[in-house]
Amino acid sequence: MSHVKGIKSLTGQETEGYFIAVPLTPHMFMTYPLEKVYAKMAAAVELAREQGVEIVGLGAFTSVVGDGGETLHKMTGMPITTGNSYTVATAIEGTLDACDRVGIDRKTATLAVIGATGSIGRCCAEVMGKEFGKTILVGRDFAKTELVAKDIPNAVPTATLDSVIDADVVVTVTSADAPVLLPEHLKQGAVICDVARPRDVSVRVAKERPDVLVIEGGVIEVPGPVDFGLDFGFPEKTAYACMSETFMLALEDRKESFTLGKHVYADQVREMQEMAKRHGFKLAGYRSFERAVSEDQIERVRESRQAAIAVAGS
Repeated sequence: MSHVKGIKSLTGQETEGYFIAVPLTPHMFMTYPLEKVYAKMAAAVELAREQGVEIVGLGAFTSVVGDGGETLHKMTGMPITTGNSYTVATAIEGTLDACDRVGIDRKTATLAVIGATGSIGRCCAEVMGKEFGKTILVGRDFAKTELVAKDIPNAVPTATLDSVIDADVVVTVTSADAPVLLPEHLKQGAVICDVARPRDVSVRVAKERPDVLVIEGGVIEVPGPVDFGLDFGFPEKTAYACMSETFMLALEDRKESFTLGKHVYADQVREMQEMAKRHGFKLAGYRSFERAVSEDQIERVRESRQAAIAVAGS
């Protein structure tokens, strides 16, 4: 698709790479025979190898399908990372910052994690659950969701979205191929971080619920005079966190499968946070439904939250 140039660390190190597309829709990824999907992904990796690539990052549904890159790594011998460690790091950082800006007291607030049994959702719940008074875990498989809940203080498992209306903060990261979070699911003055691609939050929320703040997880400012050679809908010099994890590993000359499989661990998240600080990768503000979030939007949500609290207390 394109040749990526100009990624330059604060340390002076530089790297370059390529965007290579696997031309399948999310529905195709989830419904085609797995062997066929793997074959297409392996062909993409081989194309990367021909260009001199030494580490491959998976994006969007290429990291969701199958076993999170493990089989692909075995098939090709290429170091592969899903990018999920830095995706979690930026989702957590952005969500907690948004909480502070709209006036949410985390110690008394309720967090909901939708997709809590997936690798990103589980890690978000484990790291963020300690910050909140209560955590609602939503997963399609109730038995698996119960197991996750055992490791998180004050966590309540559920297989439905009914109780999300009680959450002050929502992190949603399912592998659904259509929106799952609708206007009627959300509490007034809530903060929602949508890490999923395709997005989990319906566009109806943007139109019908100006009282809530929806941010997209993992929008990163990349250091250096970077030229992606491809317009994927972001402002210049910004990228998804999953892409940025691959860039950082290349800058460190770490040709390794850093985040592989269906699990992300807290120590990996912390290591990525340190790596980002060292090289100059940082959150590029908030974005919501492909647009920058304004200070007026944040203030409006803050006022809506305060109004809801005032009504509840009267």
